Amino acid sequence: MTQVLSFELSDEVYAALQEQADVAGVSLAELVVTFIEQQYSSLKRENSQPETEKEADRQRFRSHAGSINLGYATGAENESIDADLVRVYSNIF
Repeated sequence: MTQVLSFELSDEVYAALQEQADVAGVSLAELVVTFIEQQYSSLKRENSQPETEKEADRQRFRSHAGSINLGYATGAENESIDADLVRVYSNIF
């Protein structure tokens, strides 16, 4: 079963879509239907993913966040900063 859907587009959007349809060699209606069907398919796939897989994806994503220990100070530790300054300025003078 199919349904008819009517909507309004600005002239700018209409012209851009018409240009894409011309390049693709399809009608404007076919182009828009294809876009909508692709979007629906991707949403359907996302929603059909089991909750366990979604949680596993979240955990993998979270594993990239955090801090890294470089093994040496990179912050505002005064002794390290002073030593760096002495080393740099002793080579200049």
